[in-house]
Amino acid sequence: MELVARAGFAASGILHFLLGAIAIRLAMGGTGNADFSGAVSELASQPAGPFLLWASFAACAALAVWQTSDAIFDFNHLPTKKKAGKKGKAAAQALVYAGLALTLFAFAKGQGSPDANKQSATDLTLSVMEAPGGVALLVLVGLGIAVTGVIYGIRGPKRSFEKQLTMPANPKIRTAVTVLGVAGYLAKGAVLLLAGLLITVATLRAHPDESTGLDGGLKALRDQPFGVYLLAAVGAGLICYGLYMVVRARLAKMSK
Repeated sequence: MELVARAGFAASGILHFLLGAIAIRLAMGGTGNADFSGAVSELASQPAGPFLLWASFAACAALAVWQTSDAIFDFNHLPTKKKAGKKGKAAAQALVYAGLALTLFAFAKGQGSPDANKQSATDLTLSVMEAPGGVALLVLVGLGIAVTGVIYGIRGPKRSFEKQLTMPANPKIRTAVTVLGVAGYLAKGAVLLLAGLLITVATLRAHPDESTGLDGGLKALRDQPFGVYLLAAVGAGLICYGLYMVVRARLAKMSK
């Protein structure tokens, strides 16, 4: 189970690598959907695409189960406040990997597409906005994603991600892992911040069609002054994050 769960980090890394490549392509004037459904679509188009989709689905599902078990059974020896924080973080990670697994499953079954996923997200946003308290909930979700982006961005320069790893003894390899982590967390934080702000602004303006997540955030960045250079830099950072996650599959501390 641990081996398959570790593979979930690698699967996530591959998707982030593809997402970064799409971002760079957009910066160079190309087309594509710069979100995880777009990355999964790119994965499906590769040689042995069906095998890669099913294998990535199994790995992400296993990692979601592993994180769920952490949230339920681990950290009980810690003080109450710290235990709640650790369990909450594990539960959030479980939801993230479960979402990736569901996206991969839909594509593996031949039922997924970037446009369909985007339309489903818009429809869900509209339904939530029409529910009692829905606008406030979406604003909180958007702000929560934005704050998560800030936390990710801070985690890079502080190198706090190293606590999750058994760092290699070789100084050059250790430095390479650190560089990938710093650049990757900065880029991941930037895209989460943009996505969260877009959700918040779209909700307050009552335009659910503008709540376009990562794809909308990266394309909005491209349209700013010097945006193509910023987008290319973010794309390179996401590639670094993808490589870091592949390394994390080998070096992650799985036991708590």
